[in-house]
This record gives sequence, structure tokens and C-alpha cells, in this order.
Amino acid sequence: MDNNIAISFKNVSKSYPLFYQKTIKEFFQAIFTGRKTIEKIDALKNINLSIKKGETVGVVGKNGAGKSTLLKLIAGVSYPTKGEVKVNGKVVPLIELGAGFHPELSGKENIFLNGVILGMDEGYLVENFLQIVDFSEIPMDFIFTPVKYYSSGMFMKLAFSVAVFSKPEILLVDEILAVGDMAFQKKCLDKMNEFKKKGVTIIFVSHSMDQVKKFCEKVIYLKKGKVEFFGEVEEGVRRYEKEIR
Repeated sequence: MDNNIAISFKNVSKSYPLFYQKTIKEFFQAIFTGRKTIEKIDALKNINLSIKKGETVGVVGKNGAGKSTLLKLIAGVSYPTKGEVKVNGKVVPLIELGAGFHPELSGKENIFLNGVILGMDEGYLVENFLQIVDFSEIPMDFIFTPVKYYSSGMFMKLAFSVAVFSKPEILLVDEILAVGDMAFQKKCLDKMNEFKKKGVTIIFVSHSMDQVKKFCEKVIYLKKGKVEFFGEVEEGVRRYEKEIR
């Protein structure tokens, strides 16, 4: 793999099984009556693309086009059915914020738990603990409270704050700029721009074409699991907007 390439997809397809019956009883009844029991759903079909280090690439497409599947393959939480995905750099996924949080643990305990999951050592977390809390805008009293008592906004703010302190080389962003109020969303976007200036590779999934045009250098337009277009932002957005009109 070329050292200047951050992410490479070669002939990548991803399929999921769709089961029509929910129970063993329904399954055997379907077999004896000749009804269909399973169907293959192709989330991605023969994807070939390379993303260079330091590029900010938007991913657009309708719901079900394969955007989240693409991110999961890059993050390594899912594997291709066919083909090969190569990733060159430390990946931090801002996909399902707070997925590693434990509801019974306090905000502080979850900062350390999630931080370790994202590859940070305890010393780094101790050193940056107050900065993480400050960025999250969560009052210190709540930091020592179990996160099950947090509002959804507080929960997402804390999860985002931990993630952005994890020193990513490749950042996967899936609609997380909707976190919190407008002021916090601006803070999130400013942080993304800071990463961009530092040469972090960013894959940015969004339904906001204005954000994609302002933030990204290239765009991947997915349609029914296939790459319909990969290249200049304005052209990719134009083609996608033509589809949804």
C-alpha cells in the first residue's frame, strides 16, 4: 500500500442476511411450506477507491445507500464479504457516540473507560481530564454522577469530547455535528477544522450539503451500494441533489 494512501478499497462488497422468520417454529414452518426463509442484502457492491492522507472526503447518498457500512468497514467493526479494505493510520470513529459508555458509571469513570477503548493511556487521560470536561461544557457536579441520569445532549457532548482528544490520524464522522445546541455544534466544527489543518484524514457523512460543500475537498456519492461518483465536491453534490429532487 502506497504510504501516501490512508484508505484503500479494492473490489469490496458487503452483504447481510435478511431473515424472514423471527422464531425457530416460523423457520421450520416456512421450510415445510416452501416459503422463502432468507435473502441476501447487498449493502456495498464492488467498491474501488483510494483516499489520500490528509484529505477531507464527504460521503453522501440516500438512507440505505451504504454510507454507514462504508464507515464501519474503515473502522474495522465490520468486514467485507468480498475484496480488501486497507487502512494506514489510527482510526477514531465518531459514528455511534457513547457506544462504549456504561450507564452505571460516572462521567469521570466513562471518560477513562472510553478513552482507553480509543487507545489513550491513563497518564494522558489524567493530564487532559479537565480539558475534556471543559470542552464538554458539562458541570463538574455531573461528572461524578452516573451517565444514566444525563440528558441525551449531555451524553453525546461528553462522548464527543473524549473522542476528539484521542489524537486521530483518520477521523470518521457520521452526522455527529448535530450534537448539542448551536454553540456546541460550532465548537465541534471548529475542532474538525483544527484536525483538518493538522493533516488528519477525515471521512465526513452528512445529509447537509452546505456542510459538505464548506468542509470537504472531495465527495463520494453512493447510490444503492455503488460508487456513483468520486471526485470534485460541487459535481458530486449536484448529482446527488438531482437524484433527490
